[in-house]
Amino acid sequence: MSLPVHLVPDLAATRVGDEVVVEGDEAHHAVAVRRLRVGERVVLTDGRGRAVTGVVASTGKRVFAAVAEEVVDAAEPSPRLTVVQALPKGERGELAVEVLTEVGAARVVPWAAARSVAVWKGERAAKSHARWQATAREAAKQARRPWHPVVDPLATTDDVVALVADARLAVVLHEDAAAPLSSLAVPAEGDVAVVVGPEGGLTPDEVERLAAAGAHVVRLGAEVLRTSTAGVVACAALLSRTARWG
Repeated sequence: MSLPVHLVPDLAATRVGDEVVVEGDEAHHAVAVRRLRVGERVVLTDGRGRAVTGVVASTGKRVFAAVAEEVVDAAEPSPRLTVVQALPKGERGELAVEVLTEVGAARVVPWAAARSVAVWKGERAAKSHARWQATAREAAKQARRPWHPVVDPLATTDDVVALVADARLAVVLHEDAAAPLSSLAVPAEGDVAVVVGPEGGLTPDEVERLAAAGAHVVRLGAEVLRTSTAGVVACAALLSRTARWG
């Protein structure tokens, strides 16, 4: 059975034999909900590549401590996947973030596309962004990822165009594209960006600007996928042709 994974802010200085203290909501969930006990083994991660396996030495109210038995540093996976996700309606945004985290995306960028039904403004923007971050954090722990994805603040189309221009490979998913995603060569290193439009589709101007910035406009297949699932399918198709899934 896999050991439970808990997130801590920083493990950079942790060595074998050190005691690591976990506090706050993370500890409360472990102690009060999971009923963590002294003597159990856990995995602690800082989400930046370091994982510490240890034995629980003490527990308290919203706190527990574990003694490090093993410290492992994992290299950041390459190529790095960035997914620009146009805002879906309802809870489909969190679904998209969850599955993208599970498949291995390094960065998720919420995008206010022209035809996005959902709108992030003011307090709603802050709360929605926080939900996406929390979803990514919990999905990364569930997937046992030593590197956790970054969830950017809401991006404009100008931001996305700049992101595409900087990527080693960028693709825009479009149901009417002539070229299939499978026709592209996937780089072994660097940043790969996948742009996913909203339920209403991308506007001609958005497609034109992204293509002018260097993106390849491609289709996945004959089927039309929901915006909340298209990104993970594209990521899986790309990863299957890299050493990450080799």
